[in-house]
Amino acid sequence: MYNSVDELQAALNEQDYFAERGLSVAIYLALKTGKPLFLEGDAGVGKTEIAKVLSAALDRDLIRLQCYEGLDVNTAVYEWNYAGQILHLRLMETEGLAREQMESEIFSERFLLKRPLLQAIEQSADGLAPVLLIDELDRSDEEFEAFLLELLSEFQISIPELGTIRAKAPPVVVVTSNRTREIHDALKRRCLYYWIDYPHFHKELQIVERKAPDVSRMLARQITAFIQDMRSLELFKRPGIAETLDWTAALIALDQNELSLETVQDTLGVILKYQDDVELLDPTTIQNMIDRAKVEAQRV
Repeated sequence: MYNSVDELQAALNEQDYFAERGLSVAIYLALKTGKPLFLEGDAGVGKTEIAKVLSAALDRDLIRLQCYEGLDVNTAVYEWNYAGQILHLRLMETEGLAREQMESEIFSERFLLKRPLLQAIEQSADGLAPVLLIDELDRSDEEFEAFLLELLSEFQISIPELGTIRAKAPPVVVVTSNRTREIHDALKRRCLYYWIDYPHFHKELQIVERKAPDVSRMLARQITAFIQDMRSLELFKRPGIAETLDWTAALIALDQNELSLETVQDTLGVILKYQDDVELLDPTTIQNMIDRAKVEAQRV
């Protein structure tokens, strides 16, 4: 574990994640207090990546629960392998085993299907607390959110047939939300909260140059300036850091050394994911954005 915020921030940098001071403090406090870290922000700003780099920096397993509408306890926590239980039950019946022995065998860990939340608690019970990523909680139903509220309070799971499994030390929990719906205040109160915004120019440039070392300095500046300018438009979905890096890789693959109208038009589908957004960028608008990006690149 890290002894200071600066030490943590340096460890994140080593994993190619450039966290601003406020985010580093939030992560540090989450590690020190054992509280879950709740991260909100637009899609593509690097929320999920935090859990991944923490897993690598702390040298712990990463267990990910991807949330979606209809997610329930059976999918998130555990369920029994009913087909296996029935088959084994029939085999025991042919052997004439007693009812008590049959019940103890079919409701054993052998037939327990462990889902992400149970996996995280069980590993923590063994003293090897993993990083637990509960990704895009806003996509799940409020009923699941209510269940999660209890789990994050007690860090234990009760299985009627086997008993209660408790974490010796809480896992490092990272909860993310794209804010497609509001998460209940009761859950937020149990977490440390941080809003992640799109990166400023110099931070995004640093990310591009670190993640795409083959890109030329001038092209990296133009790409970053162009994306920063694009985010000021009234788009349905503004490009995130992931789109910036994808676009950089595409331009490198096309052997481009600077932005041009033709190249930008040909690769808009790498940056924008909705046709209405693509149609918003007519040739004149694109050329003006390229001109501004080149001027900005020269100034940096």
